[in-house]
Amino acid sequence: MTERKQKYHPRTQLVHGGTTRSQFGELSEAMYLTQGFAYDSAEQAEARFISCPDNEFIYARYGNPTVRMFEDRIAMLEGAEAAFATASGMAAVNAALTAPLKAGDHVVAAKALFGSCLYILEDILPRFGVEVTFVDGTDLGAWEKALRADTKIVFFESVANPTLEMIDVEAVCKLAHDVNATVVVDNVFATPVLSRMLERGADVVVYSATKHIDGQGRCLGGVILGSREFVRGTCETYLKHTGGSMSPFNAWVMLKGLETMDLRVRAQADNAMQIASALQGHEKLETVIYPGLADHPQHDLCKAQMQAGGTVIALVLKGGQAEAFRMLNALDIVTISNNLGDAKSLVTHPSTTTHQRLSDEQRAELGIGDGLVRLSIGLEDAGDLIQDLKNALSAV
Repeated sequence: MTERKQKYHPRTQLVHGGTTRSQFGELSEAMYLTQGFAYDSAEQAEARFISCPDNEFIYARYGNPTVRMFEDRIAMLEGAEAAFATASGMAAVNAALTAPLKAGDHVVAAKALFGSCLYILEDILPRFGVEVTFVDGTDLGAWEKALRADTKIVFFESVANPTLEMIDVEAVCKLAHDVNATVVVDNVFATPVLSRMLERGADVVVYSATKHIDGQGRCLGGVILGSREFVRGTCETYLKHTGGSMSPFNAWVMLKGLETMDLRVRAQADNAMQIASALQGHEKLETVIYPGLADHPQHDLCKAQMQAGGTVIALVLKGGQAEAFRMLNALDIVTISNNLGDAKSLVTHPSTTTHQRLSDEQRAELGIGDGLVRLSIGLEDAGDLIQDLKNALSAV
């Protein structure tokens, strides 16, 4: 059944992929809220600990039937051999970076990253003897110069948070593979609906399922996708012993989220394009940053690499933090929150929230000024959102 579903359109796979049913033939996926599993005999328990088949389980930290359905479905969508679901997006990033590395290894990463990703790369990995080199992700020459024979991992966000700069995935993967480095891509902003990273040469893809996969602000979750060797060998061993696995309840919520993700993401991206176009040139804004707009520095790359410009817009207000706060506080529909990918439109001020731990110099280098706000566009009527944003800008 699973092999047959591989031929279907992603929207069909998101509804039916990876489903397994019990003897009761339930239509909606079953939620297996259990910590452990019973064995028919001591011999069976021994055998399962030696070699556990995909359809058998030992302990919920190692795997669970509901979690496995989510892993199989998202792997089918991404075109990956395997997936491991984690407790959060950062658990996925941490495992994908930490599990394969040891003291003396070298990592090259784009410097434009989410604050918690920077914390792992700047603070945690160097404590254990891993050397990390940061580069301008849009500069292929910088990547080529930084990569070395001992580079083990290359890491970047396909679309950077919150500045929305885009990286040429295929070009960076080629450079990394020339030195036998493993490429790990955080594809949260692009989503597997708009761009599949494995098809573009990446070895490993990570997602915060908290964002578009859930898409309705309910649960935390993450997932690592890639080869069976990397996911079920390197990462699973690390995760099952350190405890970063996803709960069955959250996996069930994510399964329900996957059913509508294609519809939601495309509708949100359509809204985002309309809103970015409507706000472009507004007198209160220095600039509107959106990959779908022709003036975005990587617009041509966006057209080649993604099916749409994504669901997130960055606005840079004239006047800095004070004016940004006035705008945020004047919004009626759009909600102030540091999440993204939700059915509800959300806005945040990165320099005082998601990236506040960075120094002033780091934020300036990344282009995260005091006037920058990040808009995650939801499913509301585009006209209502445009009016709400214009009304808020009039208060600036």
